[in-house]
Amino acid sequence: MTVDRVALETSWNQTRGHLDAARVHLTGLPDIDLSATLEFLEHNELGLAFDCLVDQGAELDLPLSYWQHLDRAAREMRLYSEALHKPHLMAADFCRRHLAAASEQE
Repeated sequence: MTVDRVALETSWNQTRGHLDAARVHLTGLPDIDLSATLEFLEHNELGLAFDCLVDQGAELDLPLSYWQHLDRAAREMRLYSEALHKPHLMAADFCRRHLAAASEQE
């Protein structure tokens, strides 16, 4: 199986863009440490960065756009369609539930 390197890097860049857009919502908030998220992004560990952002946003009253950015990242990484044993499935499911709840409030 051959890997289309250009398509893969394009997907990574799109995912990183969605994660960065979500991260902006957390920048400057008290008691939010983004160092782990930034390190994961720096090392192209996009799934781990996604998990961090979902965890950090879980207890905050963030706007719908935060969860929309994370939803787009999850879709780009195909987290919703992965097998149940995948480590990011819980974070993806949590993101989906927050997106639905935030959508109802808007």
